[in-house]
Amino acid sequence: MVIVGVVVVLALYFGRGILVPLALSILLAFVLAPLVSRLRRWHLGRIPSVLLAVLAAISVFAGIFTILGYQAVDLAENLPKYEDNLSAKIRALRPAPAEGGFIERTTETLKHLGQELKDVASGGAENTPPQTPPNQTGPNPGLVPGQTEPIPVRIEAPPPNPFAMLTEFGGPLVSPLGTAGMVLLFVVFILLQQEDLRDRLIRLAGANDLRRTTEAMDEAGERVTRYLVTQLILNLLYGIPIGVGLWLIGIPNAALWGLLATTLRFIPYLGPVLAAILPITLSFAVDPGWTLPLLTLALFLGIELFSNNVLEPWLYGTSTGLSSFAIIVAAIFWTSLWGPLGLLLATPLTVVMVVLGRHVRQLEFLAVLLGNAPPLPPAARIYQRLLARDPDEAAEIADEDQRPDVTVTYEQSLLPALMLAEADRSRGNLDEDTLVALRDGMEAVATYFADAPDEGPDTPPPPPPRGRVLCIAGRSHLDEAAGLLLADLLARDGWQADTLPCDSASPRRIRDLPRGDIRAVLLSYLTTGTGRHAQRLAYRLRRYFGPGVPILLGMWDGGTVNPAPTAPDAVANTLSQARNLVDELGPRACDDAIGVKPAAAE
Repeated sequence: MVIVGVVVVLALYFGRGILVPLALSILLAFVLAPLVSRLRRWHLGRIPSVLLAVLAAISVFAGIFTILGYQAVDLAENLPKYEDNLSAKIRALRPAPAEGGFIERTTETLKHLGQELKDVASGGAENTPPQTPPNQTGPNPGLVPGQTEPIPVRIEAPPPNPFAMLTEFGGPLVSPLGTAGMVLLFVVFILLQQEDLRDRLIRLAGANDLRRTTEAMDEAGERVTRYLVTQLILNLLYGIPIGVGLWLIGIPNAALWGLLATTLRFIPYLGPVLAAILPITLSFAVDPGWTLPLLTLALFLGIELFSNNVLEPWLYGTSTGLSSFAIIVAAIFWTSLWGPLGLLLATPLTVVMVVLGRHVRQLEFLAVLLGNAPPLPPAARIYQRLLARDPDEAAEIADEDQRPDVTVTYEQSLLPALMLAEADRSRGNLDEDTLVALRDGMEAVATYFADAPDEGPDTPPPPPPRGRVLCIAGRSHLDEAAGLLLADLLARDGWQADTLPCDSASPRRIRDLPRGDIRAVLLSYLTTGTGRHAQRLAYRLRRYFGPGVPILLGMWDGGTVNPAPTAPDAVANTLSQARNLVDELGPRACDDAIGVKPAAAE
């Protein structure tokens, strides 16, 4: 896998001359494909539709570059007017000379002495008469006989020919124009052959699973198209206010800066910075004071903050499916491979990689590393933090969704975390100390939710005391932890719920269990297997408490027990069911035990 990755990266780097135009053309094809489809529905034919769409794109780009060029020429003509303002600001920023310090005085003295030495040396050299070398007598040997002065020589370059001028000025444009030509060629052929290319990609991806391949291609196309459209809308909502704001402030060529801001914002991270540098610099040159620079800086900061915190969350949502970390890594990776164009293509290419990771099992790591989906479900995160002896963070994870009913949090987050722990225990991966730590950690989490204040004006008052309920663990400390969750829920209903360890109902210790005012006994099992252990324990407890106290069984894995004389009175598979059973059977059982009719029967 590592070798394959290295080969792919090297191929991307050395093949960038073709791959970059191809990627740009695919990106433009995504943008132009809806227009081509619309034109074809108007019965224009495939070739005319493609040509019209491409001509429309060329016209848009030509218009943008024309406006940019016109504004740039106008700016260049007006720049000499601002030279005095720039010079004044540079002089104002120059620090004042230091005074009075020993080091400053010493440095200044040394400078003066050095200058005097230079003056003496230059003055002595000027006063020294020129001397003739000892071996040179008579006329200047460099002169022709009969000539008294040297002949001046001037070297002139030949006038440039048209080919040299074309090479000098057009050379830097060859590479961009070549790339643009390749992009244009690729776009035309991709739009003309899009159905054929789609079928070939399906064949390469795997024709045996057309459903998965189709879903992957549809998801990739939808996400990339939505990203481009959303980015265009966001850039317009960013660039237009920038241009209008700069015009109101008084910055010259505001249309140029607004258009640049709209265009450069397609480049992640660097685009907004590049768009702000030139207008802010120009504001220093235009205004002799500091008002325009401060207003320009405030304008860019305000609109940037509004875009990042309001517009982007509202427009993007989950459109790209990328995490913030993935966007940064992708920008660095593709820029290092393909330069500035790689930075422009970073997000769309990474979106395609994440989609491949979602649908191709061998590339699943891409979706995990780069996608914005949670890498672990809440139950796994809670279990991991409990293993790390960090119940505080486990409670925060369970409370992330801010569910109004704590029962839902217990059933959908905390109890599944205990089921994961029970699976590890059944495999022998957890020792006794770890089980105790998990039980204590879950108790701390339950305490966190028990101590949390009730919110909202409709919070009911606390119910009156209703009697005592025992929650007894079935086999392990994890069953006891599940009993702690149920005990907290029962306490909210007014029951005095006590959680007891798994050995409290053993033949040796069962006589230590309290008898007074017991309304119900519930056995807590994360996994019950065949249920024989639960039946024996229920039979033992019924003999101890008598037939007046209901024996309930909580089988949190969704299991059940076979009907038998030793079976519990009722089985609950969720905490809500157990809560309802206690509310239903507890008061009735107590009335039967003391010989009093229920209040509803009076």
